[in-house]
Amino acid sequence: MRKTLQEFSIDILSIVNPEGIEDTKLLPKIPPQELLKAYRWMLLTRRLEEQALRYQRQGRIGTFAPSIGQEAAAIGSALCLTSEDWFLPSFRETGIALTRGLSIKNYFLYIMGFEDSNKELKNTHDLAISIPVGSQCVHVAGIGWGLKLDQKKAAAMVYFGDGATSEGDFHEGLNFCGALNLPCVFFCQNNQWAISTPFKNQTASQTIAQKAIAYGVKGIQVDGNDFFSVYVATQEALNKARKGEGPTLIEAVTFRQSLHTTADDPSVYRTKNLEEEWKKKDPILRFKKFLEKEKLWDSQKEDALEQTLKEEIRKGYEEAENFRNSNPDPLTFFDTVYETMPPYLQWQKECAQKNIAGRNVIKGALEKPRGSGGAAAVGELEEAQD
Repeated sequence: MRKTLQEFSIDILSIVNPEGIEDTKLLPKIPPQELLKAYRWMLLTRRLEEQALRYQRQGRIGTFAPSIGQEAAAIGSALCLTSEDWFLPSFRETGIALTRGLSIKNYFLYIMGFEDSNKELKNTHDLAISIPVGSQCVHVAGIGWGLKLDQKKAAAMVYFGDGATSEGDFHEGLNFCGALNLPCVFFCQNNQWAISTPFKNQTASQTIAQKAIAYGVKGIQVDGNDFFSVYVATQEALNKARKGEGPTLIEAVTFRQSLHTTADDPSVYRTKNLEEEWKKKDPILRFKKFLEKEKLWDSQKEDALEQTLKEEIRKGYEEAENFRNSNPDPLTFFDTVYETMPPYLQWQKECAQKNIAGRNVIKGALEKPRGSGGAAAVGELEEAQD
């Protein structure tokens, strides 16, 4: 005997398409001032990362992962979070972090390599960037379980890319949340590329959203370049989670217009024609057209905002540079790995301190002019080498 046990379907949500055609019945009622704030966050994210790319090419900062082209997915979801909700980022959530209070100075400090950038996360519900692919999908399950046990009316939202759905952590986290009916939202920014691996080679599934079905979780796919689609889906998912009705997997279909990281060259694995096709769906241009249509925006306001953002970014970078030039302790990252530092890590820190102290003595000795101080300099150098 053969019979159908259950049948499933996946919702796909699109409210304002690239041509600006709206589904007015689904369009959320957002006050004009809030729409303008959303546009400001989107444009700030784009301009900040564009400038960061220039600085990186000049050797001023280290490697980072730009989110250019994904601003609607970021800001549309971020504005649905409250301060009581938990935010668990991957490494491409600049826009969300900015809306949650990340300063431009600390954005630059992080990609300069300073752990001090994370100090402002203390006493917030925001976690630091998770570099291992997909590991934050397990962390969100633990936080969600804690929220449920404490009977908090809050939710935890975790962000990741399409590549993370090939990791076991994603499946373990989603299964745990589904089995225990936890107040969590899994937000996948499907930007079509896991570094150089295209989405079609990631999975045989037609969508990422349908992976929720196996774990008894609601799944929905949205137009990730449409601010309104992302906003509506995220608001519904968070409200559902806060009411104790379980988790949701949101797949935001978008496109990474820039590099995977600054160590990447996308021209090796994708065509210019593909990139140009996706630029026609650019999230910032789409949102800007909507605002202009609603008489909320014009070229004069655009020019003024561009100038303001340019100055804010310049000031933030200068503050980060001033910090770097103040000779900060390079070993503070040891202090943030565990609440109580284990002995082996304490030993490593002490070794690093001695090593750096020795280098400083050598540097000072080598910089001393020859002459009466030469013998003393040689003595310091020999002592440091011992």
